[in-house]
Amino acid sequence: MMVDDKVKGPASYFPSIEKKYGRPIDHWLTLVAELKEMKHMEQVAFLKSEHGLGHGHANAIVAHVLASRSS
Repeated sequence: MMVDDKVKGPASYFPSIEKKYGRPIDHWLTLVAELKEMKHMEQVAFLKSEHGLGHGHANAIVAHVLASRSS
C-alpha cells in the first residue's frame, strides 16, 4: 500500500510563497504569530496591504498559524 506523502492544506502553498516573495516561510509564520489580537481576515488584510501578498497566500499563512494554535 502506498502512502500519499503530498503536502496538503495551507502548507501546500509554502514553496510558492517562498519563491514569489523571497523570504523563508518562517518569516511569515513568525510575523502572523505576533498578530494575536487581530482576527483571521484582519491578519490576511494586513499581509496583503503591508507586505503585498496575494489573498490565497496570505490566507494560507494565517490559516496555518491559527490551526497550529488550536492543536
